[in-house]
Amino acid sequence: MASSSSSSSFSSTAMIALALLLVVFTGSSSAQLSTGFYSKSCPKVFSTVKSAVQSAISQERRLGASLLRLHFHDCFVNGCDGSVLLDDTSSFTGEKTAGPNNRSIRGFRVVDDIKSKVEKVCPGVVSCADILAITARDSVVTLGGPSWDVKLGRRDSKTASFNDANSGVIPPPTSTLSNLINRFQAKGLSEKDMVALSGSHTIGQARCLVFRDRIYNETNIDSSFAKLRQDQCPRKTGGRKNLAPLDLQTPTAFDNNYYKNLIEKKGLLHSDQQLYNGGSTDSLVKTYSNNAESFNEDFVAAMIKMGDIEPLTGSSGEIRKNCRKAN
Repeated sequence: MASSSSSSSFSSTAMIALALLLVVFTGSSSAQLSTGFYSKSCPKVFSTVKSAVQSAISQERRLGASLLRLHFHDCFVNGCDGSVLLDDTSSFTGEKTAGPNNRSIRGFRVVDDIKSKVEKVCPGVVSCADILAITARDSVVTLGGPSWDVKLGRRDSKTASFNDANSGVIPPPTSTLSNLINRFQAKGLSEKDMVALSGSHTIGQARCLVFRDRIYNETNIDSSFAKLRQDQCPRKTGGRKNLAPLDLQTPTAFDNNYYKNLIEKKGLLHSDQQLYNGGSTDSLVKTYSNNAESFNEDFVAAMIKMGDIEPLTGSSGEIRKNCRKAN
């Protein structure tokens, strides 16, 4: 009996140890991200990035939206791994010329500049994927939005995929509400996360090409607003590249006016107005339009959650020396 008891005790101990190992090795890689990841290896990373972002936005305020968008487009295609920054090579076609990105995403030179400055203070330490995450936060703050502690520790992908970027994971501006909800849920983001993250359209601009159909053919749009945009965006030819602000009132300030525009049927993109068009997200749009603090809180939570999408950590990937190419 004593032997049996001893064997049982050993078996229980072994099972507990095995369970602990399974937790360690099967836990999500996002659990390895932490806000203090560079506290010892690169303590100057935050001040270095912040200074560079502020300098860039002071020269062109639109860049704040562009840098925020880069982080979003990076995370939605194969996770937050810096793949969106890679130039094409002889072995792969990258994501820059894919449909959702071609002539749309920008700010690459700013990222190059930030990476160069970070490399000077701590060479070979900070990933391009993490730089995108910090830059997104600093862009929001510089334009008057909320701040948050950025989780870090991502590593960079050695490759990128044109096909994956073209696969529809990034919701197009023609999206229906159900398409928006489904695309975000596929990335582990809730309906509330989706509506809050859509509030990033309180800054930035869009090309005539992507909102032309809405201002001429849709009925759930304020007529005076449609006429205003038609003056910049001809019905049939020309003006494809003409820009209009996504937020009619304060296009370079991060605030909750985007949601107020939706209630007034002044959403510039079809996908924007879908958030307030008699569907399940109407109540959230009303809440955010009336309560900037509620929007800011939910936006911050959603940004942190989005930054957790499938990061490369540990020994996966690499720390690129140049964000445009693998080492």
